[in-house]
Amino acid sequence: MKNRKKELIAFLSNLISENRIEKFDEVLNYRTKHISVVLEDIYQPHNASAVLRSCDIFGIQNIHVIENRNTYTINPDVALGSAKWLSLHKYKKNDNNTLTCLNNLKEEGYKIVATSPYEKYPTLDELSITQPLALVFGTELTGISDTVINNADEFVRIPMYGFTESFNISVCAALCLHTLVNKLHKSDINWKISEDEKDEIVLQWLKTSIKKSDIIEKAFLGKM
Repeated sequence: MKNRKKELIAFLSNLISENRIEKFDEVLNYRTKHISVVLEDIYQPHNASAVLRSCDIFGIQNIHVIENRNTYTINPDVALGSAKWLSLHKYKKNDNNTLTCLNNLKEEGYKIVATSPYEKYPTLDELSITQPLALVFGTELTGISDTVINNADEFVRIPMYGFTESFNISVCAALCLHTLVNKLHKSDINWKISEDEKDEIVLQWLKTSIKKSDIIEKAFLGKM
């Protein structure tokens, strides 16, 4: 199965430009799963799309989307195609999709981290990144749910010095990712994705880049 995947990747790679392949390699070198982003009930397409754009820019591959009351909608004018380069995992089949998502991430070894305005919590600079982190961002009006509050492993704050009590969610996500990814790159942590994970992602990107890739893939595999 592994050889078949590599053969499929090699075959599909011949159908796109060398420049695109080189760009894949360049971007993959900075992709990480050490930090994941969790979006709970985001309903404004502008915010949802801006967060995806930030995730792609900062090299975050996995985004977990929780849909309890609101459907996650992407605004293509804001996302600028970033969604197709990311791995989106949606949770919308259970009564408490938030708990399902958080439990799954904990089983995978992630520490659940939520933002808070209270000064008793550490800042982003003080937050330990040794363990893989899942950053949770809540709905625009009310923030994270009680389920997140009760199940988070840690809270972190962004210092604020004005009258306004909180950042827009897309700004908050961008600030968090900028700080934490910079810390990650300067650390001794093995934050890069494995070769097998690279194969999975590049295959996803190839299929996204090639028209009628499903038909081409079926025909190729049928000859093997």
